[in-house]
Amino acid sequence: MTRVEEFQSLRPLLFSIAYRILGSVTEAEDAVQEAWLRYAASTTPPDSVKAYLATVVTRISINVLNSARVRREEYVGPWFPEPLLTDPYQDPERTAELADSMSTAALLLLERLTPLERAVFVLRDVFDFGFEEIATAVGRSEAACRQLAVRARRHMAEGRPRFAADRRTCERLAARFFDACTEGDVDGLRELLATDVQWVADSGGKAPQWATGFFGADHVMTVLAVFIPPFVRIGGVMEPCQVNGQPGAIFRDRDAKIVHTWTIDFLDGRVQAIRTVSNPEKLGHMGPVADAWTVLRDMRQAMKSAV
Repeated sequence: MTRVEEFQSLRPLLFSIAYRILGSVTEAEDAVQEAWLRYAASTTPPDSVKAYLATVVTRISINVLNSARVRREEYVGPWFPEPLLTDPYQDPERTAELADSMSTAALLLLERLTPLERAVFVLRDVFDFGFEEIATAVGRSEAACRQLAVRARRHMAEGRPRFAADRRTCERLAARFFDACTEGDVDGLRELLATDVQWVADSGGKAPQWATGFFGADHVMTVLAVFIPPFVRIGGVMEPCQVNGQPGAIFRDRDAKIVHTWTIDFLDGRVQAIRTVSNPEKLGHMGPVADAWTVLRDMRQAMKSAV
């Protein structure tokens, strides 16, 4: 097998490691490309290509994350990870675990960890690397890595919901929720929304903040019933799909360009959180991006004409 073939066979794993550490599709792709350049330029074949490339991409990702955390502190409004529709790395025996580890909620929990804790947690708890390999990857002793793993697990456990719905239940609830949104079904929405539901948006200050700071079932229900039907009337499409391994949707304008994405968190059979990513810089990897300001203007005109 050539170096190119070896690298391509491991690319899905490398991207998935980098994405979970960084929460950014663009930065993860850059980290994987840099790992290839270093591998291609190396003169001594490694004992394990997988271990070598995992080490390289992890170290690159840690360095990128250290600088990214400074930028995120200055980010305008809430910061959410870049939406990912499909995880390129698949393990049939661990499909549910891998999907859970790339959910928006899980990636936001990972933001609470230090870069080293995050890397150790991803390598150990998500991809089942041994501590000897992890120690090499992060440049720490095995004992230190075990301590980092314990701290990371504790932080992650503290933030996880206690009674999350199973995957099939979430999919059924999501289908009902999206139908109610499209139809402006207030009673249906009232039945599905948790009392303390929140709808928050990541626009980065570069798109209309359609959903910043909507809290509570009555408030969220009213906004959904008012805004979604006009979006449909102007030719917009709500396309239900898996986003970050969980129920979500892509919103497209009449030209099929992406306006924003949703991910939906369920708890005890109700919608607990709606997270919107509308920052155009986080959507371009999925296809052409719409002018969200034009979409909002057209929606307002449709609402006026319907009065």
